[in-house]
Amino acid sequence: MTPPVVKNLIIANCVALLATELLPFGNEIISRFALFNIESPLFHSYQIFTYMFLHGGISHLFFNMFALWMFGRQLEIELGSQRFFIYYMVCGVGAALLQLGVGYAEYAHAIGAVGEYGAIPLLRVPTVGASGAVYGLLLAFGVLHPNNTIMLLFPPIAMKAKWFVVAYGLLELFFGISGYQAGVAHFAHLGGMLWGLALLYWWRKQRKIFF
Repeated sequence: MTPPVVKNLIIANCVALLATELLPFGNEIISRFALFNIESPLFHSYQIFTYMFLHGGISHLFFNMFALWMFGRQLEIELGSQRFFIYYMVCGVGAALLQLGVGYAEYAHAIGAVGEYGAIPLLRVPTVGASGAVYGLLLAFGVLHPNNTIMLLFPPIAMKAKWFVVAYGLLELFFGISGYQAGVAHFAHLGGMLWGLALLYWWRKQRKIFF
């Protein structure tokens, strides 16, 4: 059984992809609701919320929704639907904020290196996807269930959840700093994990959750 918030999030993301793929104004949806560099004329503050419901294609959507379904079901049951939704959104918004900060730094660096004209392409690349929020769910699962075993698909090996989270966090940090895997918002992933960790510890300090 899929609890209501996870189910409705999956439905909302699927509907958004259908809208961008099938409607004649799909590109306009992206230009209005994807997350753009804060220096871009296409940037709007509400994009820190809306970007996480858009995806770059079926495979992008599938892997994010599969992870949401896999980790989110148990977390929603444990945290409660309201707290789970708050956690999911905080991770998604936190991911956007870190991505905006890194994007601004990259743009400022590019202006210094190649001039304003050469930095313009950085303003045209949008960030989309629920990955930041999903990485927050992965972090929460590792914190709340550190010794549970997770079976990886590639490679097919078993790993404790706490080491799984650490490994993914380090990989995202490496890819983000090195630029080795371009075209992926690695710092958004890290932002989701960091904001999620902060919120979990805040709730624990408030004695709202225990781990």
